[in-house]
Amino acid sequence: MKAEYVKFVDELIELAIKEDIGDGDHTSLATIPEDARGRMKLLVKQEGIIAGIEVAVAVFRRLDPTIQIDILIEDGARVKVGDVAFYVEGRTRTLLQAERIVLNIMQRMSGVATQTAVYAKILEGTSCKVLDTRKTTPGMRVLDKMAVKIGGGENHRIGLFDMVLLKDNHIDFAGGIIPAIEATKRYLAEKGKNIPIECEVRSLSDIDLVFEAGGVDRIMFDNFTPEQTRKAVEKVEGRCSTESSGGITLETMRAYAEAGVDYISVGALTHQIKSLDMSLKACK
Repeated sequence: MKAEYVKFVDELIELAIKEDIGDGDHTSLATIPEDARGRMKLLVKQEGIIAGIEVAVAVFRRLDPTIQIDILIEDGARVKVGDVAFYVEGRTRTLLQAERIVLNIMQRMSGVATQTAVYAKILEGTSCKVLDTRKTTPGMRVLDKMAVKIGGGENHRIGLFDMVLLKDNHIDFAGGIIPAIEATKRYLAEKGKNIPIECEVRSLSDIDLVFEAGGVDRIMFDNFTPEQTRKAVEKVEGRCSTESSGGITLETMRAYAEAGVDYISVGALTHQIKSLDMSLKACK
């Protein structure tokens, strides 16, 4: 797990435990002896890319550091119906308390990874990479970002704090591309921050304004056609990286990649997904 993700994951797990267990799992406390031990398996019930095993381990060990986990399938593997991803053994109460938290995390992460793999496959043979966006479930972003990487995509910024992205509204409120970029460079210098700057453009002529201001690490072509994208890439001439965004679908993204753009950002990787079906079952 990336170091910058650990804090977010730890906080998310704490919140999930508080949300689900509250002042106690009274069903398990009422029916399961304190010293009872059990064993469960993670059973896959739908084909796809599995993700979230690393986080599941963290959930189990947060509830019981002594729990034993036998991992059979690693994150990123393609799985089929009937596969067993891992066995977990420990206090039965702990297994039951962790069950829904683990499944909620793994089912969503696996859904994101599975969808990302579909997009990544379309780009095979090109130098273009598919990027995620900030269109994530509040509080779950770090897991969505991890799942995108597991599925073969790349991460855009985590949030508003690790990249400056000058989009249409910022540009319009700031008075144009050049004032927005110049203000950004002054701000970063004053604050002593070294984070990348990306600027959105809405026309080929906007690209000239970006380079007149200078200091930008990436240009985003917003709602360009593939042919416009080809012309835009030629205009940039390798002076910075390039990204296409806006209404790009599975059917059209190959044309954008072949136009020479470095990245394609797709919100659907994380906001239009179907969770992968799986379950945790008691076993011997």
